[in-house]
Amino acid sequence: MKQLLIIALTFLSTAAFSQKQLPIVKANSKTAKILEEDGLVKGWNIDPKTNPDVFITTKLVKAKTVKFKTDIDSITFKLKPGEKKDFMVLLNGKDSCYTQIASPEIKNFSKIKPEIHDSISLFINSESTIYVKSVFNKIDTLNLNFDSGTTELVFTNNVLKNKIKSNPKLYDTYYNLNIGNSEYKTKVYPAELTGTGTDGRFGWDLFDGKIVELNYDQNVMVVHSVLPKHVTKDKSFSKLNIKYFSSLFLVESTIEQNGLKNTDWFLFDTGYHRTAMLDNDLLKTGNFPTDKMDVIKKVMMHGATGNEIPVITASLQTLKIGKYDLKDVPVQLITGNKPLRGANIHILGNEVLKRFNTFLDFQNNVIYLKPNHFYSDGYVEQKKSGA
Repeated sequence: MKQLLIIALTFLSTAAFSQKQLPIVKANSKTAKILEEDGLVKGWNIDPKTNPDVFITTKLVKAKTVKFKTDIDSITFKLKPGEKKDFMVLLNGKDSCYTQIASPEIKNFSKIKPEIHDSISLFINSESTIYVKSVFNKIDTLNLNFDSGTTELVFTNNVLKNKIKSNPKLYDTYYNLNIGNSEYKTKVYPAELTGTGTDGRFGWDLFDGKIVELNYDQNVMVVHSVLPKHVTKDKSFSKLNIKYFSSLFLVESTIEQNGLKNTDWFLFDTGYHRTAMLDNDLLKTGNFPTDKMDVIKKVMMHGATGNEIPVITASLQTLKIGKYDLKDVPVQLITGNKPLRGANIHILGNEVLKRFNTFLDFQNNVIYLKPNHFYSDGYVEQKKSGA
């Protein structure tokens, strides 16, 4: 009986192991690449010491193909929202590296009771920087920019050194951030720059699964657990689909000059205080007549890390967002270092976005825009040039 029991246990153990056997990808180099279906490519370092070694994709709203490619081999998965795929990388024929590719969990707060409608005073300054009062780690009261073009929480190096009493550990530790009546968990990162007059910035992902209302007529930011019913009934709202890219989100818009139209995806970036930044490579691909645009000025701008970005400001005849046309918009043309991790993407900034009362619906992945009292105001660059 004892021998039969041992044999049975051995059989069950072997069967269980075979069920857990993972696909194997071979590699002779620690450097690999992860390619998402939309063309996004991420570098990856194969590490036998990390178990499991997890790569998180951008937020998925539908199934997407993801490919893991080493110097000699590859594996491709069809990844659904909230799904994980495990495999083993065999490095130099001897080191087994347990690796996982996962899409972020699906968040949706629409069913919680009671409903959340957290109203927060929203401030905007002359540089089109929007910010709210917040409390970090229950100690530090700060003015923080709501920057939809970033994630998590960022403080400037100066604020980290001279203002914050909490002395936070960067990158890996979660801290409490109180905004309005709600508390959020977030990691902390450093940066050289942030919105004018603010101590740092927080990203859209704090509100994933909720709806964020930016009402510039009433100077409030409201975090909702359900979309207010009047939004879908109000025909003056324009509805835009969200596309997620590298943990950020984009909307489709159209630019027009001398009768030629280009429609493409724009980063929706409330943290960028100008009107729009147009990517030179995309303009060339679309044969856009930049030579027909009147140049307003040429300057050197700085990215969030302090990197220099040479920029030409020129007048764009039409910028179409949803069903609304903005005319004679002074836009920036990128001629050098790209601000978004080397990607070819246009950017919508808050000097344009502030002209619309907005609902960012991170449940259904759409945005609703409606013109407000800023809509017909002149642009900063026009005022500076005397136009």
